Amino acid sequence: MKIIHSKRYKEAAKLVDKDKVYSVEEAVAILKSMPAVKFDQTLEISCKLQLDPSQPDQMVRGSVVLPKGTGKQIKIVVFCEPEKEAQAKEAGADEIGSQELIDKIMKAGTFDFDYCIATPGMMRFVSKLGKILGPKGLMPSPKTGTVTDNIAYAVGEAKRGKIDFRMDKFSCIYVGLGKLSFPKEALVENVRAFLDALVNARVSVVKGDFIKTMFLSASMSPSLRITL
Repeated sequence: MKIIHSKRYKEAAKLVDKDKVYSVEEAVAILKSMPAVKFDQTLEISCKLQLDPSQPDQMVRGSVVLPKGTGKQIKIVVFCEPEKEAQAKEAGADEIGSQELIDKIMKAGTFDFDYCIATPGMMRFVSKLGKILGPKGLMPSPKTGTVTDNIAYAVGEAKRGKIDFRMDKFSCIYVGLGKLSFPKEALVENVRAFLDALVNARVSVVKGDFIKTMFLSASMSPSLRITL
């Protein structure tokens, strides 16, 4: 099926050389100069890794606190024991609960939060939500610091701009790194913080290049290939 692009998209595409590999600074500057849309777009990065997702020892996941934040107001849910609910509420969690909340989500088959934190003691119950939270990348994990007894710290990190990333079944990682309205320097800082975290998440079995290709784009723009 032929894709028909808008006039605005075609104008934006004229600014991109498909044969060029851009620096992060160049790519961000070009994206910010493209014709505007009616909402504040998100700067997005997509990375193709030199890994086999079918191999358990080649799965990559991690987290990073974006130094300039995400620009989004996120809704945080905490699954914890009743005696820890006050701590979660004081930290700023938007929804707090235990078995009753888990049952509610299982019954509905959906949810309306953006970030999920659980105490270790609750994970045997939260694991039942794997088929609902997993596809959205929201399943709590010790590797991303979202399974913890230090609820206040975890909630604070999320509100400061922490994002989690995980390789999908195509060996790709996609994340948003802030709003296009951010100053160029702020976006570049966020991109570099993410790339540092991704490189640090490199698995030991990889020989040679870890990252095959990387592209930056906005929510409704052409993409630009970038280099480390």
